[in-house]
Amino acid sequence: MEKLEQRLGFLTGLPIVVLLLLSFIMPLIVVAGFSIMPQKVFELAHLPDFSSFAVIWEQGYYKSLLRSLGLAFLTTAILFIVCWPLAYGMAKVFGRFTLVITVLVVLLLFVSENIRLFGWFLSLMKGGLLEGYLRHWFGVTFESPLYNWPVIVFGMAYVYFPFMLFPLAQGIALVPEDARLAALDLGASPTRIMFEIEMPLAAPGILVGSLLTFVLSAGAVAEAKLLGGRSVVVLTDDVESAFTYAQNWPLGSALSLMLIVISAVIALVPLSRIDLDTMMGRRK
Repeated sequence: MEKLEQRLGFLTGLPIVVLLLLSFIMPLIVVAGFSIMPQKVFELAHLPDFSSFAVIWEQGYYKSLLRSLGLAFLTTAILFIVCWPLAYGMAKVFGRFTLVITVLVVLLLFVSENIRLFGWFLSLMKGGLLEGYLRHWFGVTFESPLYNWPVIVFGMAYVYFPFMLFPLAQGIALVPEDARLAALDLGASPTRIMFEIEMPLAAPGILVGSLLTFVLSAGAVAEAKLLGGRSVVVLTDDVESAFTYAQNWPLGSALSLMLIVISAVIALVPLSRIDLDTMMGRRK
């Protein structure tokens, strides 16, 4: 009977496995194959020479990779600091009002990322909505904050806010109230309770939210284009240029593969150390 259930489970999951192989793994294999091909070829029927990785170092493409990773780390840190109080309130304080906050945040996801970012672009540009209103009401003008790295971080924090908030709220909800009350009875300060009890117990939610935010930010495209222009070149800009203007598929594939591998390592190592069953509220 057990073997029959295992066979039925395998047959049930087989279509999903095939779909994942065709839509996810196969493109990665193609990208990996092109990354070791000679420069500016458009098929895999060539001897590999790994020249694209030498070009990445020689022409300084690694700088845009480091820039992308740095912006992603900064965005993740800012979102954690911003989202922690709100997530704590949603999990422990707000009660029924949590549903209102959840609906309002989810509504943001119903609007295209590009449209939301373009709205900020129109508001922050020189002579845009914000400066226009300030000049009309108070006679105040300011230099546009666009085309600089802080506004890119702002755009990524704005777009990926829900991906940090909801996992944090889920993780904090798993912290037993008895543990917090016991620490208070023993004289622990609120700061000590947060760092020594709440954060360690909410670590699964912290890790999942941080990983989601970091991976999405590292591969962000629209934020750097719309808000940063060409003044701040991130890795996704180099990937797009390699595949389009330069017509150098091996270089674009090598850049993409480098980001994929680094993001995968950063994501998989912490995930291997957390209990996803506990995170999802399932019993072993």
